[in-house]
Amino acid sequence: MSDRPITRKHSPLAAVIFGSRWLQLPLYLGLIVAQAVYVFQFWTELVHLVEAAFGNQEALQLLVKSVGYRAEVVQDGVMKLNETIIMLAVLALIDVVMISNLLIMVIVGGYETFVSRLKLEGHPDQPEWLDHVNASVLKVKLATAIIGISSIHLLKTFINVQNLSEQTLMWQTIIHIAFLLSALAIAYTDRLLSHDKH
Repeated sequence: MSDRPITRKHSPLAAVIFGSRWLQLPLYLGLIVAQAVYVFQFWTELVHLVEAAFGNQEALQLLVKSVGYRAEVVQDGVMKLNETIIMLAVLALIDVVMISNLLIMVIVGGYETFVSRLKLEGHPDQPEWLDHVNASVLKVKLATAIIGISSIHLLKTFINVQNLSEQTLMWQTIIHIAFLLSALAIAYTDRLLSHDKH
């Protein structure tokens, strides 16, 4: 007896509906372009940080403006790079990396879950989490990644608290708590559903 899978002929409507999943392909390709923009942004900010560390005033002004910090002006109107500016710049770089990680999860996990198999079995660089990825696992991972990004934003706010209003601080904290509660609710729902299946 043959072990070959039985292929069933589907109706034209079913074939069109199932084939419509390929309409998502341009969306994932667009996210890859967005990933490239984040790479460019990361290197631009990193170059500004390095140039500012070597005393480039123009790079320092761009860096201060991008992190939203009001730097103290020292003698002769020359700005000085301090630890707070460096910390805010590094956190901004970490923020870009975490958003980039989120994009990779959406691109790879979303394509694998909703469009087609990537057939990475046995590939040495296959992500460990891709072995058991499905819509529920992807939702939990995305929620966790969003909490990480929100945490970095909140840390940047606390470091730069003297330059921000109390209202901004309050709303960022509330939004972070909302993200945290949402992620816990998603994880709990997923656990209940997986428990019911078992």
